[in-house]
Amino acid sequence: MSAHTPESTHSINPDQPIISAAGLVKIFKVDDLEVVALQGLDLEVAQGEMLALVGPSGSGKSTLLSALGGLDRPSAGKLIVAGRDLLKLNNRELTRYRREQIGFVWQQTTRNLLPYLTGRENIDLLMTLAGNTARERRNWANELLDAVGMQEHADRKLAELSGGQQQRIAIACALANRPTLLLGDEPTGEVDWPTAQLILKLLHDLRERYGLTIVLVTHDPRVAAAADRVIAIRDGRTSSETVNVDRDTDVVAVEMHTGPLQVEEMVVVDRAGRLQIPGDQRALAGIGRRARVELVDGGILIRAATDDGEEHSGDTEEDADTLYRNLYDSTPLEAPRPRRGTGLFGRWRRT
Repeated sequence: MSAHTPESTHSINPDQPIISAAGLVKIFKVDDLEVVALQGLDLEVAQGEMLALVGPSGSGKSTLLSALGGLDRPSAGKLIVAGRDLLKLNNRELTRYRREQIGFVWQQTTRNLLPYLTGRENIDLLMTLAGNTARERRNWANELLDAVGMQEHADRKLAELSGGQQQRIAIACALANRPTLLLGDEPTGEVDWPTAQLILKLLHDLRERYGLTIVLVTHDPRVAAAADRVIAIRDGRTSSETVNVDRDTDVVAVEMHTGPLQVEEMVVVDRAGRLQIPGDQRALAGIGRRARVELVDGGILIRAATDDGEEHSGDTEEDADTLYRNLYDSTPLEAPRPRRGTGLFGRWRRT
């Protein structure tokens, strides 16, 4: 079997989502306290998709990324990635899953690369640990270095490379095991915006070239705007999603905010029928702790309970939906007005 075609990829059904999470729960125990980082999260990601996860600190983004990468085991729920149910894997199987299916790119260079090795040596080391032959290592390293545009700098130590060049080598290292899923935790967090644009363009190109699915965690709305879909996470659950409807991904990555962009933003309803109403919309609608739900022609209308007796004070921290509602232009999106047939949560578009 060639090292370029992991055996486990044969079990992936191209017609099924590469990621399927349902009711995902993760509980951390700190001293005598239990912290619930994921609270019944649902998520599906299509093969070949580029997804951005956004939300305030502590919302569960990084916890979800660690679970997807097999670095941390969820406490309950279902998590199927690339045809494997991660909650049913033992430690040895989880290690094999990470080695064969997952590539990681971190914000900090020290987590991506060994500083005393050259770029080529960093890539070669990973393939050596995987048991590839010298010829396989040489051919695949050369291809990856060409793909990330670092062939001429491949034999330099990391201290001789810029931050953007180091991240390009880090991406090549992440692809050394030919993963099906590439995970990035703030991969552009330590470079300037022009360099970040080049890295995003590179990720799009590599996705097309190698059939990757990419999931990024980011706090930068410009980075999130380069994705096909943006999932906002709040309080350990998926809160809303924004879909890039019609713009070419290459243009998105390189010329952010320079042309018209049409998106569609929706509130996510989980399997139990729960949804999170963004704080600014609750305030606009006068909804406190209770609301009335009415069936109307073509949808559901949610309105404030007239006898609620509580004023909506708003969230103390700006929620994920508010933070990322202005991903695609410089002016915030006005909250949609309730109208018959769609209620407070009709779909809306920005052009």
